[in-house]
Amino acid sequence: MKFAKYLAAGFIAATIALPAKAADIVDTAVEAGSFNTLVAAVQAAGLVDTLKGEGPFTVFAPTDEAFAALPAGTVEDLLKPENKDKLVSILTYHLVPGKVMSTDLSDDMMAKTVEGAEIKVDLDNGVMINDASVVTADIEADNGVIHVIDKVIMPPM
Repeated sequence: MKFAKYLAAGFIAATIALPAKAADIVDTAVEAGSFNTLVAAVQAAGLVDTLKGEGPFTVFAPTDEAFAALPAGTVEDLLKPENKDKLVSILTYHLVPGKVMSTDLSDDMMAKTVEGAEIKVDLDNGVMINDASVVTADIEADNGVIHVIDKVIMPPM
């Protein structure tokens, strides 16, 4: 009987000691609660499976407030099926292949996005991605990292 107690205690301790699996980028964004518009846009663009994929990815994620700051009707217009290509272009401009942590950034570096164009990192006055400020950095997910930005950045047209 003592053996069974020790075995049960050991099993419970081993189970508790196992690290919990981190959420993927999409689940992490959903759980944060401040990326509802971004998540809706990712769904409308058909990018959910990609961002739940193996990665790794670096996402510069605009908050709901960042999307709300766009001109009236912009988000609603982008979410229409006929504007899917434009939406995909904007969203993939916020996405860099690989896992880029804040410690990997250097002033005036350029990073090629999944969209194809480059974004500029400026470290002179805080961390800026183009003209958006990074407000929270290094939110790790099991397939990459999220850096929260205060503005939707637009690819060059």
